Amino acid sequence: MSSTIEIGSSYLSFDTILKSITTNSKISITNEAVEKINVCRNYLNQKTSNSSKAYYGINTGFGYLQNVTIDASQTEQLQYNLLMSHACGMGSKVPTEIVRLMLLLKIKSLSYGNSGVQLDTVNRLIDFYNFNILPVVFTQGSLGASGDLAPLSHLSLPLIGMGKVNFNNEERSAADILSTHQLRPIALKSKEGLALINGTQFMSAYGIYCLAKAEKLLQWANIIAAISFDGFDGNPEPFHPKIHEVRPHKGQIKVAQNILQYLKDSEIAHRKNKQVQDPYSFRCIPQVHGASLDTFNYVKSVFMTEVNAVTDNPNIFPDEDLIVSGGNFHGQPLALALDFFSIALSEIASISERRTYQLISGSRGLPLFLVNEPGLNSGFMIPQYTAASIVSQNKQLCTPSSIDTISSSNNQEDHVSMGANAATKCLQVIENVERVLAIELLTAAQALEFRKPEKTSPFLEEVFTAYRTKVSFNERDRLLHDDMQTTVEFLKNYNLN
Repeated sequence: MSSTIEIGSSYLSFDTILKSITTNSKISITNEAVEKINVCRNYLNQKTSNSSKAYYGINTGFGYLQNVTIDASQTEQLQYNLLMSHACGMGSKVPTEIVRLMLLLKIKSLSYGNSGVQLDTVNRLIDFYNFNILPVVFTQGSLGASGDLAPLSHLSLPLIGMGKVNFNNEERSAADILSTHQLRPIALKSKEGLALINGTQFMSAYGIYCLAKAEKLLQWANIIAAISFDGFDGNPEPFHPKIHEVRPHKGQIKVAQNILQYLKDSEIAHRKNKQVQDPYSFRCIPQVHGASLDTFNYVKSVFMTEVNAVTDNPNIFPDEDLIVSGGNFHGQPLALALDFFSIALSEIASISERRTYQLISGSRGLPLFLVNEPGLNSGFMIPQYTAASIVSQNKQLCTPSSIDTISSSNNQEDHVSMGANAATKCLQVIENVERVLAIELLTAAQALEFRKPEKTSPFLEEVFTAYRTKVSFNERDRLLHDDMQTTVEFLKNYNLN
């Protein structure tokens, strides 16, 4: 089932963007956006034809070459040269889901009518999105300032019949696909190449994709922690609302409420004769998970501001008769937010691994390594090793990208954000968090079996029962890698709503 997302000057919500990720959505632009795009393009045509003034990137070179004047007869060739010369990406290929988001966000930025592009160019980007023609883009090459130049150049090459695209899970030349769909290459006009590759859509698309994955993982983190809590026979006292009223961080309060709700009517959690205190990895779930939730909400606000903005350069204001060169392409807000987000999400994995460790330690009446006949069987010893390895890798990945800058363009671009590197490694961190949570669920479910005949809450029993249809109780040593991979898929596919 497909639906249409209408793009214009109205606020594009996070939920609408999520819909574009999870459904076979189509895109259109509003009549207002069409008018603004046309007015801006006509203004630019008139302005450049009746003036000898130098406008950056329109009738001048780029970066350090800003003072080189381009003859009017060469302004269109200038835009072609820009796309070709800047398409210098390297490394692995950007996942197609993120490329699709890049198209959506570029269309959104151009829809405001401050970029000077032709309507044909925007419509062709819409065609790419609607026909699922996804340009091949590479992860390396952007400094996170001057826009995501290299990735966005690769995104834009197919407009002029160059580069490669993914179509029907097959990589093909853009020229071939355009011919198949009876689409002619776009004849770029002045400023268009610059409008296409100046912008933060690579960083923004990664950030939105990371937020989408993290939103579900944060919910899973609380559910899995609650299963671990009953598996460990924890004391629910630290989730009492009065504790959190006197330290009222929003995330902390929300997580404590969620954990109590998940444990509601649990026979294990509410039986008497509990120990006085649990280890921090159980007792401080609201404080740790809650801080990460607060960070999620902050990062989300930064990215939603960005995706509803114009981020190319120069910006054109027909009503004010202005063409203004600035720096809206600089990714510093995103770079800082992505680094913060990576750190916050890595802590979800860090505390998760500690709960896994506690569960296999032979405490609280649980067998050592959660297996019968330990010694003959190693049980869940090595999944914890794997979790520890992944958590350690996350610590290395969380070295901030935003504290680095390397001058480029002969020192014209002398401070850059490195936000693109922050973006790609943030996704690595989040995928690692998913794996560590999967290991905790695998371990927690095993621990919960040893609490029978006592039961956890009805809600957690429902999740546990669904999980057991995919991964069975571990009677003796078997190939746990397969169980771990199956658990990752369970986290991806189980409907929590």
